[in-house]
Amino acid sequence: MLALNELAMTFGPKLLFEGVTMNLRKGRRYGVVGANGCGQSTLLKLISGHEEPAYGEVSKPKLDTVGFLRQDQFLHPHERILDVVMKGRTELWSALEEKDRLLENDEWNDNTINRMGELEEVIVKHDGYAAEAFAHTLLTGLGIVEEKHKLALSALSGGYKLRVLLAQALFDNPDILILDEPTNHLDIMTISWLESYLKKDYKGLLILVSHDHSFINTVATDILDIDYGEIIIYPGNYDHFLREKEAVAEQRLHEKAQVERRISELKSFVERFGAKASKARQAKSKQKAMDRLEVPDIKRSSRREPHFNFQQKRPSGKKVLSVNHVSKAYGENQVLRDVSLQVARGDKLALIGHNGVGKSTLLKIITGNMKADEGDYEWGHETQVAYFAQDHHEQLDGSKRVLEWMLSQVEDKTETQLRAALGQMLFQSGDADKLISSLSGGEAARLYFAKIILDKPNILILDEPTNHLDLESIEALKRALKSFEGTVIFVSHDRYFVAHLANRVIALTERGISDFRGSYKDYISKFGEDYLSQVWLKVNN
Repeated sequence: MLALNELAMTFGPKLLFEGVTMNLRKGRRYGVVGANGCGQSTLLKLISGHEEPAYGEVSKPKLDTVGFLRQDQFLHPHERILDVVMKGRTELWSALEEKDRLLENDEWNDNTINRMGELEEVIVKHDGYAAEAFAHTLLTGLGIVEEKHKLALSALSGGYKLRVLLAQALFDNPDILILDEPTNHLDIMTISWLESYLKKDYKGLLILVSHDHSFINTVATDILDIDYGEIIIYPGNYDHFLREKEAVAEQRLHEKAQVERRISELKSFVERFGAKASKARQAKSKQKAMDRLEVPDIKRSSRREPHFNFQQKRPSGKKVLSVNHVSKAYGENQVLRDVSLQVARGDKLALIGHNGVGKSTLLKIITGNMKADEGDYEWGHETQVAYFAQDHHEQLDGSKRVLEWMLSQVEDKTETQLRAALGQMLFQSGDADKLISSLSGGEAARLYFAKIILDKPNILILDEPTNHLDLESIEALKRALKSFEGTVIFVSHDRYFVAHLANRVIALTERGISDFRGSYKDYISKFGEDYLSQVWLKVNN
């Protein structure tokens, strides 16, 4: 059991939370939710011991081990991927290393023989002879093919390096496992594997932060809600939490309205009859009753959501896009092979597939940001295209300030109109003077969406648009795109987002494309959860 006792934390002058007292139990999986900047990641760091609280304490049994997902992909660059994972179990790894050193020594004596016996006990205690097979299982489940397991970590791209660090955290099988955004850089199939592993195979206390609605909804048994400067436990998954929190908020508003109505009635009586001798005693009694009543204090939630409203200057023609026999390779790595498809006005088309199969490459080609090796594409009549890149920071100028950049990008808009658009995206008045280079990932994403909204395109090309957005912002974006009358072509690993937006699904596979006209839910019903099995898809790490 993990105990939080009168825990409080600040960030500069800002209070994140205070007076937090609760017990977190083994076997439960706690999802931490809240607005960006409310203290989610800070809470994880306090629990893991990476930060000290302003007040209070975190206590756990002395023998309990804590696993923490590190996001530093630059650790261990020259070490074997398999070894990096096995280092997650520190005592075992130290014993294995020392055993190897002893075996390399030709001179044996009683001390070395005794020491070898001690090391064997440690190795057996930590199931060391099955450890390598377990590490292979974790890496394969996280989408790293076995032939790469003995390569140096530097052989992988940044996203796959983070998968190795995730495998490292899982490998130790700690008593307390802390995961901060574990689905970052994972494709849909790998997220599904991780969900299953955490639910079925991990038996300890899990605490996680995730902005993936489906993931946290599936994995969490309880929700820790950071809001109003406090943390409250809601038993149940994320959907249950949303219903419960809404019900509590409505009850509080109802109670406040009742008290205010009662005060109004009493005040009216006192004002009407207070001066009449025959009613003086009653009026005095009513006044005392009114003085005793207190209007409940309804605190303002820290949660805010941006207001996305995508509109078209004019509709496109019915035929939006033709892609004809497009192929693309990076050296010997063929990512797209003879891809052809037609897109019609009103399609909400989700491109899905394993990381490295060519989804982002296809979007870059059709937006003119990359040349195909073979084939071509053609946009239809009156199409106006906006492109939100996965690496959208590159579409921004970090040397400029927020308002300055908007003035350079959007024509025929006054400064007042631009500030209003920024306000829709949760930028306050002082934020307009921020350097773009200083913006968080979520702020940068919302800034680029502000530009897109003002441009009023009829085609939206979106590559992982939910990255860096909190759950409230993702929900708002989903609603806006669903009501958008134009065409959307998008890539996303967020199954909730895909399921509630797509009316057409295209899976990129080794054998070509699988084009399904219907919802993601219908797609899953037809093809099953293993629709993206590695037998079908080319995995390029």
